[in-house]
Amino acid sequence: MISQLLVFRQTNKMTLQELVLRAASLYLDRTAVCFDEGNSQPPVCCTYKALLSEASALSDFLRAHCDFGGTLEVGLYCQPGINLPSWVLGILQAPAAYAPIDPDSPPSLSTYFMKKCDLKYVLVEKRQVNKFKSSHETVLNYDTVSVEHKDLVLFRLHWKNGEVNSVLGDRSDKYKVTDREDRARGENRTPGKERVDMRREGCLAYVLHTSGTTGTPKIVRVPHACVLPNIQHFRWMSISYATPTLLRRFGSELIKSTVLSAHTSLRVLALGGEACPSLTILQSWRGKGNRTQIFNIYGITEVSSWATFYRIPEESLNSTVKHESPVQLGTPLLGTAVEVRDKNGSPVLEGTGQVFLGGKNRVCFLDDEVTVALGTMRATGDFVTVKDGEMFFLGRKDSQIKRHGKRLNIALVQQDPHQTVAEELGQVESCAVTWYNQEKLILFIVPKVDLVKDYIFKELQKHLPAHALPDDMVLIDALPFTCHGKVDVSELNKIYLDYINSQPRNKLHGKEELWGKLKHLWKSVLCLPENPEATGKVPDNSVFLESGGDSLKAVWLLNEIEKLTSTAIPGLLEVILSSSILDVYNHIVEAVFTQEDLKANRSHTTKRKWSDAAPEEGSGKPAGLESARPSNRGGETSSVIALSRGSQVLSLGAGRLLTELGLCPPVRPLDLIPQTNTQVLKSIRPPAPDGKLEKPPLSQQESPVLGAEPMVLRERWRSDTGKCVDASPLLVVAAEEDRSSTTVYMGSHSHTVRAVDLYSGEMRWEQLLGDRIESSACVSKCGNFIVVELLKGGGLLVAVVFTVAPAQEAKVSCWIEGACQLTSTSCYNGLIYVLKRNSGEKYWTFTTEDAVKSSPAVDPTTGLIYVGSHDQHAYALDIYEKKCVWKLKCEGALFSSPCLSLSPHHLYCATLGGLLLAVNPATGSTVWKRPCGKPLFSSPRCCQRYICIGCVDGTLRCFTHSGEQVWRFSAGGPIFSSPCISASEQIVFGSHDCFVYCCSMDGHLRWKFETTARVYATPFAFRNHLGSSDTLLAAASTDGKLWVLESRSGELRSVYELPGEVFSSPVVWESMLVIGCRNNYIYCLDLLCGDTNIQV
Repeated sequence: MISQLLVFRQTNKMTLQELVLRAASLYLDRTAVCFDEGNSQPPVCCTYKALLSEASALSDFLRAHCDFGGTLEVGLYCQPGINLPSWVLGILQAPAAYAPIDPDSPPSLSTYFMKKCDLKYVLVEKRQVNKFKSSHETVLNYDTVSVEHKDLVLFRLHWKNGEVNSVLGDRSDKYKVTDREDRARGENRTPGKERVDMRREGCLAYVLHTSGTTGTPKIVRVPHACVLPNIQHFRWMSISYATPTLLRRFGSELIKSTVLSAHTSLRVLALGGEACPSLTILQSWRGKGNRTQIFNIYGITEVSSWATFYRIPEESLNSTVKHESPVQLGTPLLGTAVEVRDKNGSPVLEGTGQVFLGGKNRVCFLDDEVTVALGTMRATGDFVTVKDGEMFFLGRKDSQIKRHGKRLNIALVQQDPHQTVAEELGQVESCAVTWYNQEKLILFIVPKVDLVKDYIFKELQKHLPAHALPDDMVLIDALPFTCHGKVDVSELNKIYLDYINSQPRNKLHGKEELWGKLKHLWKSVLCLPENPEATGKVPDNSVFLESGGDSLKAVWLLNEIEKLTSTAIPGLLEVILSSSILDVYNHIVEAVFTQEDLKANRSHTTKRKWSDAAPEEGSGKPAGLESARPSNRGGETSSVIALSRGSQVLSLGAGRLLTELGLCPPVRPLDLIPQTNTQVLKSIRPPAPDGKLEKPPLSQQESPVLGAEPMVLRERWRSDTGKCVDASPLLVVAAEEDRSSTTVYMGSHSHTVRAVDLYSGEMRWEQLLGDRIESSACVSKCGNFIVVELLKGGGLLVAVVFTVAPAQEAKVSCWIEGACQLTSTSCYNGLIYVLKRNSGEKYWTFTTEDAVKSSPAVDPTTGLIYVGSHDQHAYALDIYEKKCVWKLKCEGALFSSPCLSLSPHHLYCATLGGLLLAVNPATGSTVWKRPCGKPLFSSPRCCQRYICIGCVDGTLRCFTHSGEQVWRFSAGGPIFSSPCISASEQIVFGSHDCFVYCCSMDGHLRWKFETTARVYATPFAFRNHLGSSDTLLAAASTDGKLWVLESRSGELRSVYELPGEVFSSPVVWESMLVIGCRNNYIYCLDLLCGDTNIQV
């Protein structure tokens, strides 16, 4: 060890090429490189002398044809071969940094890499020139240098301004997640701290990108000083480095007979890139008499790969005792610092924490970093257990999922089945696990012999907890791999999709079999225990939503039932969401089995009849329309601006307020206009006339912003509601008051609704209601009422109307009394309460026939409130005359919120039966209706020309106001998010495939951005308040991350992680973002200027 330290001190100032030159001076005529092409021919070799000669010639060529002003990075596009080391050495001697480009990599990824690195020169192997040109001719602007160099051609690249970061919708992880992790991130930005600058001549050795396994690839620029420790530790050893998965690909018998045989020339096998196999597995790989040293190597690309090493003792490898415990990570390499910290950034001496890596010189540059403080510690995202001073790998932070109510690392499932099944039964060659569509845990197995699935599952049950058992198992011939030697998860998901589509549709043999399989699906989707005891049985009156179900799982159950029955079942989703499992069974029986079978078995539940005087059922007559116009019956009319999800802004008598704030009036009187902060309305222009969708000149087209100033989100305040907050905020700005009157209205699962001051976070009032609140509020025409809907009895929604006192501090304007009670025999009824402001006296109660889950909408011209119900009706309510003006049967339950267009005057409603309807808002008559085929959870959104809506089948559909479908765009997963239509007529929405999409009005994709989880929430477009004129987007993924993106390019500007799941949609006003979280809090975050030294 002392000799290693002496060598390290002598060489830590050297470069990689200087190390090679020093070795060559001692062994000039010795073999330096051997390459085996795997064609049954002897390996090709070259000496150090030949290596230096080829490298020097290439260096001279590059110096003659490249401009060496500033930092120089040279790409190398080639396949492995005998010349590769000399080419790399030639680039380093130029001097330049080597940037490898894999010809087998997807063109979009290699283009992203070249653009992100801003490469000016690429050396292309002659036999790869045609492939290089064909793969990149549509995105690269290049010319060829006239002079070639032996087997290489030099390409000079020209990038247009602002062309960087546009290929993959760069969501670089350089932005840190939360304030809470300031201590945990290990970034020391103290003024005066010594920093290393990548622009210093000879600083960089090479540039590469991470594998992208855990997100969009990062660009990593590696200094010579950072990579030297990797070389110093293994300089005298013959090493084979591989990922465990790649090695498993050969099978244990082939490994034992060749790589780890008694006669192998391999002295060291270094396993890294993934969790090290257990000692039991390693023992099974070694042939008798093998003396190869096996090392567990750990590290991350961001610190030039290797950081720790552990040599597995020979006595452990030769032991006949099985060891199922993980192999420790070992000790740091020379010059490397390793720390384990808890979530607060404090050191962990015993217990669990996250690994941080660094060291004085072990510093790389990530993405756009130019300088980095020496000694910077990088968060790895890897969690370990520290026991007796040793670290044992647990898994990655982003591999953790929540299943059956418990946290689970899917790596645990992948490792344990291999150890318990493969080793004890000897039937599994290799395996992998995926979290398919974030719904199912799928185990893929490469078998040695024929396997019986049921037997394997029984064995897994002996060794794994219930929440870790896979949902399905697929036998495959071989695991697919990425070019980095890791399991290709996306390819596995494709294999599983093909697998389920290829399964035969077995006909059900009677209703008894249907009932048994339905109960199995019910328990599987709801993650209920699968055991024969009474606790595992499903009662006939079990209700889906009361048993832990939600709309996402309901769609999953629907799809599974339709696969089981091999038929589409109209109306089934509504029954799943509102009724018992027995009702679901009866509905399926009615749709699947013959009418003769139904006569003896049909059983229907009875819905409670309409209790009030029935209004006109879409008669076409404007029943009581005039009475809906609120003169002064709601009290004094207030001038307000109301903001809600999807950039919806309602201006009610606020012309003076808009002028005072420097904003322009609405596009049309009392219209809904897309606006997001105090500077955006002045930039809004009326949409182009119908039929004139013109493409802007090239110079005016939107493009990514180059060098945009980074931003950070900082918590301004939080408000504890006591339970989950799934509702989206309503912000109301009162015209008569100063800015402190801006109020946030939000409800939660705690049965309360509260009004909170936007700027201070001070709670103005809180009102206890009858049950949990999940939908968003709306403001009435007079500005004095806020309409909120309340979830009652596990499916019942009650809407309460309360007033906001104008020209003074907002006060509780009503008190809920006489809340309805439910019994086990009652049906789920939606109640809408309107109460007097001063006394709490009940002003009006309105009852629907089933749950109300859609958010209300207001007609600013008439004052009518529109709402949809699971009783399959849409309602128009006159809150001033205390009556229902009309109700319309919509042929399906209404989950999504209605959308109002003033020109033409249409109300758009969408059903879980997949129907989009245009309704006359005055009469309740249907203007037109269009089937979309699958359930519609997304709410329709309209602009002057079109209506857009997302569908569970993964399509975004666009219709004209006359009902003609204009186009259909396909995403990679179901769409629950509602579209956000910005002032520039961009359509932005999220999908369950984890992407945020941006489309043009003609249905073409402008960009897409990959988040880290499903996007259920509706995005929000707003103008940048930090001095520039660019438009930004706020989006949220269900894992709690908030994303701020460039509206034009989709480039990431900031990310922030909340400590809980998020189904609420963000709303932005001025510099403040408001959103709810399932950790029980309402959050208000400030968007501020930030620096670039921020990491996830």
